[in-house]
Amino acid sequence: MPIRHLYIARHGDADPFGELTETGRQQVAFLGERLARARIDAVWHSPLARAAASAYELARHLPAHTPVGEAAELIDHIPYVPAAAETPASWIPFFDGYDAAEAEAGRKTADSLIARFATTPDPAQDGDTHEILITHSYPIAWLLCHALDAPPARWLGLDSANTALTVIEYRPGLPPGIVMFNDLSHLPAELRWTGFSSARP
Repeated sequence: MPIRHLYIARHGDADPFGELTETGRQQVAFLGERLARARIDAVWHSPLARAAASAYELARHLPAHTPVGEAAELIDHIPYVPAAAETPASWIPFFDGYDAAEAEAGRKTADSLIARFATTPDPAQDGDTHEILITHSYPIAWLLCHALDAPPARWLGLDSANTALTVIEYRPGLPPGIVMFNDLSHLPAELRWTGFSSARP
């Protein structure tokens, strides 16, 4: 039975302008060294600069022929705007002013993300596939919620640390398998952090 392995990671640490920092490059290098042991078929990254730079830095640790490409579906986005009853009090200010058009655009991107990456391989496929996705915390949370068949509002609070590794496996005829979430074992202690302000919900 062929398996689709997704190795999903948030980009490395970035500055306020969205550019990868030296800390971010170090984090990505450690992740690249870890994933070099897997047989990677492709690396996909968000269109944003911090994710693209992370993907190419990571790819330096993979075989030279490994393709690296942009995937619009991996863009940082709000996948689901919860109803008032679903929204924890601390998150209410975050969604203030988020209009219906923005919410619909985010949901369409989220649907496209699932349609492109959260799918099982053809049972007749010869062998497994191994793909790395370099993206952002919210798309990772959405992929995890989908894999667990969790309520859509549950993406709230599922933050991923910079270059933390989440692995999801897809097999024909079976629910997705969550191998790990937000794993930081490849990073030294001083590089393990989320990059989010303590004031954030």
